[in-house]
Amino acid sequence: MAQSKSTKKIFNMAYGIGAAIVIVGALFKIQHWPYGSLILTIGMVVEAIVFFISAFDAVEEDLDWTKVYPELGDADGEGAGVNGMLSQKLDNLLQEAQVDTELMTNLGNSIKSFHTAAEGLSVASESISSTVKYNEQVELAATQMESLNGLYQVQMENSNKQAELNNSMIENSELLKEQMESLASNLSSLNGVYGGMLSAMSSK
Repeated sequence: MAQSKSTKKIFNMAYGIGAAIVIVGALFKIQHWPYGSLILTIGMVVEAIVFFISAFDAVEEDLDWTKVYPELGDADGEGAGVNGMLSQKLDNLLQEAQVDTELMTNLGNSIKSFHTAAEGLSVASESISSTVKYNEQVELAATQMESLNGLYQVQMENSNKQAELNNSMIENSELLKEQMESLASNLSSLNGVYGGMLSAMSSK
């Protein structure tokens, strides 16, 4: 016999409660907690009883949808089934929408043209991307060239300063040489005078 709504609700509750008891019993058993075997046994027994009772439940008959949707049944009762009705309705819809072979061909050509245009746009997009990348590289190279020019100018200024410093050192060296020669000459004259004085003092 078919189950009533309240009976189905009771069975659903029994299924849920039994499954919950089985899960809790399994948890107690795995964790080695006390009463784990007892709880697991009770849950399994409840589930077994519920399944045993549900085995005698009558199978519900399928609903006759043809009473709600007559087009699902035979058209004249002589063999035009669901597939025939759907095919006929599809043909009628195509005719009403004036969809013919020419229209489908034009649609296919339009899709091909759109695909070709999309490919052209993709190529153009890649070309634009390459151009932008090239411009960025050129700008980067120009910036690096400016940096190199600035570094070269600084190096040239340092070289000029070093050359001036070298010239100054050469001039100072020549001046020092002249002063040393003058000092040597003065010392020689002073030695001569000192030697003459010693000779005069010795003769007296």
